[in-house]
Amino acid sequence: MTSWSEPVTYIDWITVGLLLQLEVAYLAAIGPLRGRIVYADVVKADWRRAVVFTLGVLTIFLADGTMLRPLSERYLFSAHMSEHLLLTTVAMPLLIIGTPDWLWRWMLQHPLIEAVMRFCTRPIMALVLFNATLALWHLPLFWELALRHENVHLLQHVMYMVTAVFMWWPVLSRVPELPPLSHPLQILYLFIQSLLPGTISAVLTFSDTPIYPTYATAERIVPLTPLADQQIAGLIMKSVGTVVLWLLATIIFFVWASRDSRDDARTPREKVAP
Repeated sequence: MTSWSEPVTYIDWITVGLLLQLEVAYLAAIGPLRGRIVYADVVKADWRRAVVFTLGVLTIFLADGTMLRPLSERYLFSAHMSEHLLLTTVAMPLLIIGTPDWLWRWMLQHPLIEAVMRFCTRPIMALVLFNATLALWHLPLFWELALRHENVHLLQHVMYMVTAVFMWWPVLSRVPELPPLSHPLQILYLFIQSLLPGTISAVLTFSDTPIYPTYATAERIVPLTPLADQQIAGLIMKSVGTVVLWLLATIIFFVWASRDSRDDARTPREKVAP
């Protein structure tokens, strides 16, 4: 096993700068600039959402700004899979939830943004776009291009994050103009999404040889063969994605059941004449 040549304190300062700009723009929008977007005395700043949004920004930093980045680009496929799951399964839901409804509605006033979101957040289209993006970038040709060319790698991550917003929208949206699915359909939607990446993860897990040349010839900084590293990546893709989606589906089920119970409890009283 060879020593790792990257410093443990690695930080990508370009990523830090971009994320700071995003955070400052968000805080300005919900704070001093709020009155220019909506009536400040009608819509109050919700700092709980700000905390959620900031957690999403910090998750992107963890994935793209720390030593996880050189680990994933040069040494371990399993680290790269973890990086992508942080972006698509953790960071994007946090950013969606952390953005106030009125700020989403303000952004949707732009005709192009509204048209793209209306088309791409349709449930079937959202599933197709997100999973097609996953499949495309896991082809060895495109994966290796992303590892060798920084701009291609940036495009890969942007496509992952944008299509992840589309994928999560039918479940997490609270915007009346682009409403979420009903609770039963949300559960079905999440179940289908949990199954679709299974083909990719199965190929990675059950392959007899390493698929990606970069990881096949990478320095061994941990006691894992390239094939074992690839199999772990496949298991991470399947298990983490499934756990998150099924956990959310379970929460939605209990919310739905609780709401139905409250509705049933109110119905007899409503039928009683005054």
